[in-house]
Amino acid sequence: MSDFGTYIKKIRDSKGLTLNQVALYSDISAAQLSRIETGKRGVPKPTTIKKISEALKVDYDELMKIAGYIEENDKKHKPMLTEKDERDIAKRMNKIKKDLIEAKPDGDGLNFMGEPMSEEAIDSLLEALEHAERIATLANKKYTPKKYRDED
Repeated sequence: MSDFGTYIKKIRDSKGLTLNQVALYSDISAAQLSRIETGKRGVPKPTTIKKISEALKVDYDELMKIAGYIEENDKKHKPMLTEKDERDIAKRMNKIKKDLIEAKPDGDGLNFMGEPMSEEAIDSLLEALEHAERIATLANKKYTPKKYRDED
């Protein structure tokens, strides 16, 4: 058995799940799962690992580490926001703030339940939107598995 396959089987057994149950939950054939667990298949692709992690309800990053795609202290290869990303986010936030304040041609701005939003409420909303924008920007960055990276 491979380390990855052994780990998957151990988790599956500890949760009392059969091979067929995990196959059903992950949309992967039982035969393929069996080959992964016994080491006949080798380490699967990240998309397959994602399905397995969801079926077993275990952390995807942990499985990626066990599979060898991510090193334990592999911070430099995690997607990070660049200076350009930061500038783009700031521009979008400024545009959203302007749109919130000047939402209508007559300058009424944004209302909540018929009442104009206070400056504090607008700031809170913008903070939440900025956080969401940062997460979306990071999520849209591509992760490059270890075996495909150019070594620095």
